[in-house]
Amino acid sequence: MNIATDKNVLLEYVLRLGDNGLILAQRLIELVAHGPELEEELANANFSLDYLGQARLFYSYAGELEGKGRVEDDFAFMRSDREFCNVQLVEQPNGHFGGTVARSFFFDTFYQLQLEVLTNCRDAHLAGIAVRAVREIQYHQRHNSQWMIRLGDGTDESHRCLQESVDSLWRYTGELFAGDSIDDQFRDAFDGPDLSALLARWREIVESVFSEATLDVPDDQWMIEGGRDGRHSEHFGSLIAEMQTMQRSYPGQQW
Repeated sequence: MNIATDKNVLLEYVLRLGDNGLILAQRLIELVAHGPELEEELANANFSLDYLGQARLFYSYAGELEGKGRVEDDFAFMRSDREFCNVQLVEQPNGHFGGTVARSFFFDTFYQLQLEVLTNCRDAHLAGIAVRAVREIQYHQRHNSQWMIRLGDGTDESHRCLQESVDSLWRYTGELFAGDSIDDQFRDAFDGPDLSALLARWREIVESVFSEATLDVPDDQWMIEGGRDGRHSEHFGSLIAEMQTMQRSYPGQQW
């Protein structure tokens, strides 16, 4: 075991988790005051806060692992777009309500499976965060699954719009399971997720929900990747510019 190498792998893996949570939280908070009904408005705001809280835990731990004095705000607000390693799915624009639901459903289903494995990983601190986070994401996933069924098996219009969103977002789902050397090393050193096994389970869950929602599973296609390497979609620059504007304009400010 190379302790220094394992620590660097753990740091990179934790940052990826934090970035996924922060970017999806930012996308969801953009929808405040735009929900289709009051109950959904409150649910969406709470989901955003859940992701933000999880990102803070991951970033705080990343700061400890790195040992250079960086804190949560440094990771969130003082990095460039190429330094973020979130998957591209979570940075996609909200669009209409069905598109937002589909994006969250795809990611939540993956993330829940990922967290379930991490609760038993060989890093006690990360496992502890996962135990807390998975309880929240289980509710997110159930909530968005119900909306997928409600919209897909609803009116002709809701079905059509949701199917179009599913077809458009499908090409971003492959990246969730496109592992690289960090994923491989984390799996070997810390009993991390086997992404191929997660993919099989993810497909099973997605296809079950799609069947009930009367949605078609898109055909296999070329998948967009690169987010983990800092290569993002055209939407990402404006997202982080808005997210970081206060800290960039007034460095060091605190609430």
